[in-house]
Amino acid sequence: MYAWMWRRLPGSLGMRLLAATALVAAASAVLWYFVFPLLEPSVALDEVTVQK
Repeated sequence: MYAWMWRRLPGSLGMRLLAATALVAAASAVLWYFVFPLLEPSVALDEVTVQK
C-alpha cells in the first residue's frame, strides 16, 4: 500500500518527501481536531478502577 502511494506522488524525491510529510500532517490534524473529539464521549478515559 505504501509503495503504491509513493509511486502515485508526483515529482522528484524531494517533492515526494514534502508531499508525504504534508499528507501525514493533514491526516494527523484531521484525526486530532475532528475524529478524536467526536469519539471522546464514548471512551471513558476518566473512569479508572484499580483494585487490590
